Amino acid sequence: MTDIASSLADIVGRDSVVAGDALSDDYAHDEALGGVPCRPLAVVRPTSSDQVARLLRFATELRIPITARGAGTGLSGACVPRPGGLVVSFERMNHILEIDTENHTATVEPGVTLDALNAAVAQAGLLYPVHPGENSATLGGNVATNAGGMRAVKYGVTRHHVLGLEVVLATGEVMRSGGKFVKTSSGYDLTQLIIGSEGTLALVTEVVVKLVPLLPARATVLALFRTLDEAARAVPALLVTGVGPLMVEYIDRITMGIVTAQSGVELGVSTAAKAETEAYLLIEVEGRSEARVDEDVEAAGGVLVEHGAIDVFVLPSTAARQLIEAREKSFWAAKRAHATEVVDVVVPRAALPRYMEQVRAIAARHAAFIPGCGHAGDGNVHLAVFEPDERKRDALLGDLFAAGQALGGVISAEHGIGTVKKKHFMAHEDAAKLALMRRIKLAFDPAGILNPGTIFD
Repeated sequence: MTDIASSLADIVGRDSVVAGDALSDDYAHDEALGGVPCRPLAVVRPTSSDQVARLLRFATELRIPITARGAGTGLSGACVPRPGGLVVSFERMNHILEIDTENHTATVEPGVTLDALNAAVAQAGLLYPVHPGENSATLGGNVATNAGGMRAVKYGVTRHHVLGLEVVLATGEVMRSGGKFVKTSSGYDLTQLIIGSEGTLALVTEVVVKLVPLLPARATVLALFRTLDEAARAVPALLVTGVGPLMVEYIDRITMGIVTAQSGVELGVSTAAKAETEAYLLIEVEGRSEARVDEDVEAAGGVLVEHGAIDVFVLPSTAARQLIEAREKSFWAAKRAHATEVVDVVVPRAALPRYMEQVRAIAARHAAFIPGCGHAGDGNVHLAVFEPDERKRDALLGDLFAAGQALGGVISAEHGIGTVKKKHFMAHEDAAKLALMRRIKLAFDPAGILNPGTIFD
């Protein structure tokens, strides 16, 4: 360890290497409920792509496992280090390198947080619209997992906004892909291949992202439904109107009760209405003017009532902000309530009612408690699973994942596979696809040092 620490210090500087008793337990885990913490051999905090390149050449030579880390907010165990491995933390590579107002792009280092980026680009009337619900998350972490969030129904996910990357391969080679353009038909699209690869193919050292205009007007609508099926079936009808909402979230009665109680937000819903309501739709609309937003809200309200809403009303701005923030933090609410797993299955939007029917049947069959909420606008379901018995939970999760895939979905929409979903991913995924992914991994990382054991064994 002394020799390794000395070599690492030669690469990044002594104050950028943390080992032994100085290691914080925070580096041993992310926020995955089912993850098993592991202390690394050392944490290294580079400040440049050149240092990252030298680190990877050194690690490849000695076959030392490398795990990249942003803010550690992931939910899949993808940044949990390996025994005897190194964590490469990008906390010191946190600079916004350029805001290009003519091309509507920003170029950032991987340790830049969503908060920092949006605070900077807002001054130019711009926005980075990907909003996974944790603004302390970093751009590098978002690229690693292809983060999504509540605004995906309008703006898409990370891969729709990353135009270019600088990455370092396991061999120490520095490579650029993409640029400040939205079109490319020049060979393989390596940018898109690396997005969502969870640190298994390369380490990202620079990101070029696309920005959008920051719209000034906004309103939030809450719709109450007697059944989740009615709420889910109202969503396609709403979207076909062309309203183009910023978000369309569903929240079941139990989850709404938990998040409102823990946040203290008051929605103005009567006790009688709450008793009658099984599911809520939370819809946010934005636009260039208040008049246009009012027009869209009126159109949305009419469609929701036509499709069974008990009541539809516009939330006051303060209550709307509080409820959206509480919905964003629903994972923490589930964690405080002692959930044992949080699932992020996605199915085609029109299949959402059928999937939720199957979720209820699976919960009944396993005698389990599975409340939830999700991004109804894009078919992404977040389910909090309460089953302390590991064997029973494993079988239950397998049924939830299989049901989603049978409807044309996948087992993770935005959290990634990491280590905690790996077993189910390998069991349910197509064998030919897994074999191809292994060959891609080998081409990028012939020594197998980059996040080994993540996504697949």
